[in-house]
Amino acid sequence: MTAPILSAKDVHKSYGRGPNRFDALKGVSLDIHEGESVAIIGKSGSGKSTLMHVLALLDQPTEGSIELEGADTRGLRGAKLNRTRNKTFGFVFQQFFLTPNASVIENVVLPLKIAGVGRGERKRRGLAALEQLELDDKARNKAVNLSGGQKQRSVIARALVNNPRVIFADEPTGNLDTATGAVVEDILFDLNREQGITLIVVTHDEELAARCDRRIYIRDGVIVDEEVAA
Repeated sequence: MTAPILSAKDVHKSYGRGPNRFDALKGVSLDIHEGESVAIIGKSGSGKSTLMHVLALLDQPTEGSIELEGADTRGLRGAKLNRTRNKTFGFVFQQFFLTPNASVIENVVLPLKIAGVGRGERKRRGLAALEQLELDDKARNKAVNLSGGQKQRSVIARALVNNPRVIFADEPTGNLDTATGAVVEDILFDLNREQGITLIVVTHDEELAARCDRRIYIRDGVIVDEEVAA
């Protein structure tokens, strides 16, 4: 069997020192295999977002390690870390993090700009990602003028533009009405099933979590349960 695409090995994460120290993760071990969809479920303050940040190499564990395809990531620093993260992962957050007065295409191609991809290729790949999300007709619109659902689809296009192997979605439907949220969910699960992109969803929404292959329940910084879809 191939190595998991991501592994957490006895991961601890603490913030602050002395009497102000807060232990957000207290020894989490978890394997995520390529192509699966995994929900990390917990209440606010459970450690679920901290676990996502550590898995996504946005933050470093205080103790333990994160492995990417069996390779320890502790040695990744600076430009090499940024390059690895930018090439491997796409991100879809509850807050859209779009630059309001920039056009949709400018927002979508930002990861390519960071990666040093030339302007023509950026435009080509950005438009292809928007077309996939049925949003290419909005490419020149300012992000501020989009509806909530269109903003989240733009964010998914931005997550896709670098052909990521893993998409992290943190409460991806949290700011959307039920009908729009269902459309966004369908898009994410279609990408997982049809393109084989590994999907890691952080949520407290049991209905969203139920669509995933596996559900990991976290409470007070530890994994308390795991369920596999029937």
